[in-house]
Amino acid sequence: MRNFIQPGNVITAVTPNGGVASGDPVLIGSLFGVAATSQAAGEDVELAVTGVYDLPKAVGAVTAGAVAYFDASEGKVTTDADTGANKRVGIFVSPAASDATIARVRLDGAAS
Repeated sequence: MRNFIQPGNVITAVTPNGGVASGDPVLIGSLFGVAATSQAAGEDVELAVTGVYDLPKAVGAVTAGAVAYFDASEGKVTTDADTGANKRVGIFVSPAASDATIARVRLDGAAS
């Protein structure tokens, strides 16, 4: 195919205000991914948009198979859609206790 660009597992984006550190969850509009490197604001950053990652988790227990949303104001994944304010980013692939600070999430490839 002449119009094929790339598989799309990693997308280059412009780092948002505040910059990012390698492994940070990053939301830019409806693009959600995990930063592959640390970058200052305005620089290009590679975001992994598919795969399974350990991400910072909000307070509250999660079960495997539950929908994962990203609370951009907290920078954490949660089971709470917050009436549409939090973007769906994937599925929790293992349970996590209410007080756990990390949860394992399979990314959907886009935030909706």
